[in-house]
Amino acid sequence: MPDVVSLIFLLVLIGVLVMLACGATIFAAETAPLGRHGRMRSGHLVAGAWVAAAGLTLMALMAWSTHEDVHYDDFGSEITLLAAIVGATTFVLGLGPFVPWLLGVLGRGGVRLPAALRLSARHLADRRARTAPAVAATMIATAFAVAVATVAAAGTAQSRAQYLPQARPGTLVVRLDPARPAPGIAAVRQELPGTDVAQGLTPVHPFGLTVSTAGSATSFRDYIGDQALLRYLTGDPSFPYDEGRAVAVTSEPGRHDTVTIEYRAPEDPPGEPRISRTVPATFVAPAAAGVEAVFLPARLVLGMGVKLELEALIVDPSLHRVTAADRDRVQERLGESGQAYLEEGFVPSYNWLLFPGAAAPAALAGALAATARSRRPDRLLLRVGGSPAAARGLTACRAALAAACGAVPGAAAGCVAGLLLAWPFTTSVDWDPVPRVPFETPWSSIALATVALPVLAAAVALLLRPGRRP
Repeated sequence: MPDVVSLIFLLVLIGVLVMLACGATIFAAETAPLGRHGRMRSGHLVAGAWVAAAGLTLMALMAWSTHEDVHYDDFGSEITLLAAIVGATTFVLGLGPFVPWLLGVLGRGGVRLPAALRLSARHLADRRARTAPAVAATMIATAFAVAVATVAAAGTAQSRAQYLPQARPGTLVVRLDPARPAPGIAAVRQELPGTDVAQGLTPVHPFGLTVSTAGSATSFRDYIGDQALLRYLTGDPSFPYDEGRAVAVTSEPGRHDTVTIEYRAPEDPPGEPRISRTVPATFVAPAAAGVEAVFLPARLVLGMGVKLELEALIVDPSLHRVTAADRDRVQERLGESGQAYLEEGFVPSYNWLLFPGAAAPAALAGALAATARSRRPDRLLLRVGGSPAAARGLTACRAALAAACGAVPGAAAGCVAGLLLAWPFTTSVDWDPVPRVPFETPWSSIALATVALPVLAAAVALLLRPGRRP
């Protein structure tokens, strides 16, 4: 996806989330009764249920439309993804009226709760027009964080399945500028002195070279070099090297006893036949994934009149172990004259943590805002003695209950949205898509975050300075 399109998509996503937060809090405030004993209008709950059902239906439709493991058009997949996000937004928006309803249920029916929780529930229910929007903000932030974590787990599992290594694990590949290979060679020699380095060669006009094995129509990537390069590809120092024989390093079934090499120079006339040569080949399984190719001895290719140039320097991991620090030093010395790549396997990205990291303070702020006391004397403090310790304890209990009222339904809504959004988020735009793989929903992390938010809210409330003693 181009960078401009990604930026536009991110801005649209942020705009949708801001609209969600504003809409849900306004929805909760407009539908909240004034007092604890006020009843929620059934029309408000029905309207919220219809809105949530519409969003859930839209998400389900987008998930169903992207459940096949096929190629999806770039523009079509983006539209589907935006529609799914709009569905998730509508789903959470419809839950807004249920926040004051929940606070009212706890305030009226919490007679069997412990004294501190009962008083806290009544405090939240007495001022639902003020507390409901703040609790709704906590619910929205929690739902957003949980949905992002679920989608990230699905995306990471799919990216791991689609990952194709470029070399054997632990291999350092230094790709050079063929027109100026000297700086790259000097950088490797200075940073990795005494290390045996295999050289990968390429035709001056690489698009004119085609390599295929007998019985297979597949065109393999070709490696052209000497015995050191063959030793790296096979992982076997004792594998025989013959300058007149190719080596098919592949796990693909078929006949690999001969290799056909075809070449056309760009200066050849259009009607000129391609230079073709069939040479004997030896089959060997690759030492690791990512190195399947056909090895061609450099002298064999030069004998066909093909001009070669240095393309890459390869450090065999079986001869020298290269660290990430070594790669960074080589890259620093290379500058713009080459690129150093160290094959480290699939490394998951944790950039998605920025979104839950931004949602966590918002959820905490909503819980604390719901417990903010007005300027009027708080009669509940009189019932607990009015001591500073009791005031802090009651304030912490209120904050914990407000956070729980937002975090629990928010986590449930986020799980539903995340599991449905995982389908459009893992669509493939490749012509040969990798089938979707199962992923582990981070239930333990979701449960831990849901429990940690009330505890954190209570801890912050304990540190706050209690109001003046009535």
